[in-house]
Amino acid sequence: MLYLPGEFPQDPDLCYLNHAAAGPWPRRTAQTVANFAQQNMLRGATDYPSWLKVETRLRERLTRLINAADPDDIALIKNTSEGLSIVSQGLDWRSGDEIVGLAHDFCSNQMVWEVLGRQGISYQAIDVLESSDPEGALIDAISQSTRLLAISTVHFATGYRLDLPRLSAACLDKGVLLSVDAIQSLGAVPFDLAQTPADFVISGGHKWLLAPEGQGFLYCRRELRDQLRLQQFGWAMRERPYDFEAATWQPAASARRFEAGTPNMLGIHALEASLSLFEEVGMDFVAQRLADNVAYLDAGLRALPDIEIITPDRPTRRAGILTFRHHGIAGKGLHQALMKAGVICAPRAGGIRLAPHFYTPQSTLAMALDRIRQVIQLNK
Repeated sequence: MLYLPGEFPQDPDLCYLNHAAAGPWPRRTAQTVANFAQQNMLRGATDYPSWLKVETRLRERLTRLINAADPDDIALIKNTSEGLSIVSQGLDWRSGDEIVGLAHDFCSNQMVWEVLGRQGISYQAIDVLESSDPEGALIDAISQSTRLLAISTVHFATGYRLDLPRLSAACLDKGVLLSVDAIQSLGAVPFDLAQTPADFVISGGHKWLLAPEGQGFLYCRRELRDQLRLQQFGWAMRERPYDFEAATWQPAASARRFEAGTPNMLGIHALEASLSLFEEVGMDFVAQRLADNVAYLDAGLRALPDIEIITPDRPTRRAGILTFRHHGIAGKGLHQALMKAGVICAPRAGGIRLAPHFYTPQSTLAMALDRIRQVIQLNK
């Protein structure tokens, strides 16, 4: 893959293993942003019609990314939290309804459901990550009152990857809606709505998809679009958005109805460019290369004394995250020392979360393991 060094010309002294927080941009994305800025400086919005073509291409790429039926199912939003809030505040809840979720999930995928308590809606956060069968425990928690299962594809701290086909099948069987926060898996492993028929899929683009912050998407199953009560209003969500002098209006029939105002054209251009790279390489290739990189780090860490790997060792139970603890060094202290040594990582689950990507060279992984070894020796 000769193009990779050109697409990712990172500082050679840096071990960037933090894609679960924010992914560096490929060269093509950075160049797209620079070109867009130059065009704005020289021509303003003269070429806006061509920008709309990029927006259309982005919806099409996102449709292919998750194997949705139609670009009309895709809304372009700011981030995952906005998408989750659109679902949370839009559904026609009834007092006594229940939501089942994962305890210790990322806060955004808990807060939006917790606030519904003032409407008499119960949010049951099930602590299942220590269970021998987390999916079974979640399914068992679904009751006659459960209206929706709200999950993340991958747990942000431990890296546990949920069995989505199993959970989706259970939701279909029990007549329960499924909301999926996919930000920790999209761009790391394939996602296929044909295998995992979810009602809502939400993600930002700034982690594994290697795009800037501030641009994401919401997939909403077509049959549910009219059932989500609109909470935001503006010109862009109308059926005829550019008919500014119309005396009447109605919401767009497509998922664009969830896009209230002026789009983030800079973010749209950038995310479209990043997705073009994933389409060229192929998600199967991305997933295999990333799995190899995670396995390489796993083997290297297990060779060190006093290391405990938190992330499951089965490949089907992990995506791009590998979290470990050292029995003699506190996680926060170890994190500070590793960051100072140029190993860019995150403190999670009382330890260290490593998150390489498919393009990360093995030489960088070897350098990271060597620096981890040195830091541990200095801080014991």
